[in-house]
Amino acid sequence: MLVEVQDGRAVKVSGDPAHPPTQGFLCTKVTRYLERVYNPDRVLYPMKRAGAKGEGRFERISWDEALDTIARHFSDIAQSQDGPEAILPYSYGGTMGIVNSGSMDRRFFNRLGASKLARTICSAAGGEAMTYTLGNKIGTDVENFHRARLILLWGTNTLSSNIHLWPEIKRAMENGARLIGIDPYRNHTMDQCHQLIQLRPGTDAALALAMMNIIITEGLEDRDYIERHTIGFDKLRERAAEFPASRAASICGITEDVIVELAREYAATRPAVIRVNYGLQRHAGGGMAVRAISCLPAIVGAWRDVGGGVLLSTSGMFRFDERALERPDLIRGNPRTINMTRLGEALAEAQPPVRAIYVFNSNPAAIAPDQSRVIEGFKREDLFTVVHEQFQTDTADYADILLPATTQLEHRDMVKPYGHYYLVYNEPAIAPLGEAKPNAEVFRLLAERMAFEEDCFKDSDDDIISQALASDYEPFDGITLDRLKRDGWARLNLPETFAPFADGGYTTPSGKCELYSESLERIGLDPVPAYIPPRESRDSAPELAARYPLQLLSPPANSFLNTTFSHLKSFIKAEREPFIQLNAEDASARGIADGEMVRVWNDRGSCQLLARISDRVKPGVAVALAIWWNKLSPGRTNVNQTASQALTDIGAGATFYDNLVEVAKR
Repeated sequence: MLVEVQDGRAVKVSGDPAHPPTQGFLCTKVTRYLERVYNPDRVLYPMKRAGAKGEGRFERISWDEALDTIARHFSDIAQSQDGPEAILPYSYGGTMGIVNSGSMDRRFFNRLGASKLARTICSAAGGEAMTYTLGNKIGTDVENFHRARLILLWGTNTLSSNIHLWPEIKRAMENGARLIGIDPYRNHTMDQCHQLIQLRPGTDAALALAMMNIIITEGLEDRDYIERHTIGFDKLRERAAEFPASRAASICGITEDVIVELAREYAATRPAVIRVNYGLQRHAGGGMAVRAISCLPAIVGAWRDVGGGVLLSTSGMFRFDERALERPDLIRGNPRTINMTRLGEALAEAQPPVRAIYVFNSNPAAIAPDQSRVIEGFKREDLFTVVHEQFQTDTADYADILLPATTQLEHRDMVKPYGHYYLVYNEPAIAPLGEAKPNAEVFRLLAERMAFEEDCFKDSDDDIISQALASDYEPFDGITLDRLKRDGWARLNLPETFAPFADGGYTTPSGKCELYSESLERIGLDPVPAYIPPRESRDSAPELAARYPLQLLSPPANSFLNTTFSHLKSFIKAEREPFIQLNAEDASARGIADGEMVRVWNDRGSCQLLARISDRVKPGVAVALAIWWNKLSPGRTNVNQTASQALTDIGAGATFYDNLVEVAKR
């Protein structure tokens, strides 16, 4: 992103035309980033709570008072019978970059001996599934998608969540490529596809296994690639044989012909590439679903081709020395690990109890599942809560100490991408507004208050970036801090026609694509890709479905990025109001008319949404685009009231879309 500054004020943001993935344009969210930076509602000064928890009343204090208060509470807890693991950091991706989201914060909490946080809420299931199968989160280079002649958009809304891939897709289609979308919801990207395969939620693995069955049965597999570069093919063939097209059609809610034609077209077309995204892994069998899909390119030899293969994430190519960045050697004792997806459970039941929580880069009161339990936890009078934020979020309303955070324009960082192969340097364009401070600076100051004497707490932002780049890892060759400062970005040392597994080279224990994974077997999971049905569906939980017959999906709204941007006026104007899309058949059965306010509920909680009658969802499925702040929603709750704290099969990730509900007029 390029920032134009006049008299110390940013006046324009734009894409960098020299940056190949960005190509000079920004997504609709970031084009309005200055609305965020200069918003009158920014938190600009440290504050302490002046009312009841959740009331959101604060009074201004100095940084010294804020830091002293935090250090005193942390010290008292660390020296108590409960010990330092009664302190919990809670963060995710609200601010990206290794400096402010993956180094000084980890060092601080490691040295403190606080509970560790399993950051699983978004991508853990799919990421670990890819790692077990391919060896790491590595995929097809986005700059080569234009070479593909068949593109499967599987569980992704590219026009909203991956807009910089779209020019490559358009080039491919101009060259004659077919574009097929696979998704339970006909989002606006699906409107651009030549074909939409609208399967039932959570049934993706059954479709992938059926495709393999057809490919193998009809002799369409690439035997040479399989023999040289995979392990466990015979076991996978046996598993795929359990999924004839007839069975998969019944599971997925589509026709046998659709499955057969898809399998044949995929096997016969070169190059063929799959863009798989995180939506389809947010159910009980989400990890296995991604694993099954990620086996497909090896079965047909799609990795041989530049522009062929599969892409979930590229982050595995950026192999920083995490031990140097995070300093796990500083850990005192053997602190427990708390899964962020189960925050509600942790705040209510953990022993020793969570007595303090430090929230940064996240908004758990709005984004965490089983929301009512999370909020009950934040209401605890004996829970000391620190929130470091840019705005007074739903979570900030429960803070004892509220700290002002910088935006991306106001601090230095280096961003490890997950959609392309370019490191990006984040140069501060303007001075921090008010008294806002970056995460890394606050943790340095807290380390000083806590008398942490290790030299690593004196590292500057540039020191941290240099430590990340200090490696003999070949793709980092020639990338230095000076180069990043000069150019703003640098492509990894990879060929232009990078095809990661054309000649094998997998980083799994076997060095091959592991269709059979001994690593999974050792931890008690199925070593072969399997179909694990949703926990909550008509077929898997008929008694529950009798009470709550609609499968609710809550994918991101087009203008929001989780709860980032979802409180800004122009973004709210674009999305209008929180709503739920119902098929006409389901709406009619409940006497619901378009535009009526409805109650959406299950045993976990409820929210109020505006009903929209839509043919974008099939009968039995509902979609509520997310994530709205609670305080900006009718009834002051959002759709995560209904989501479960249950975890995925692989990666212990969140299962937001494994969610049965009922809907009725208010």
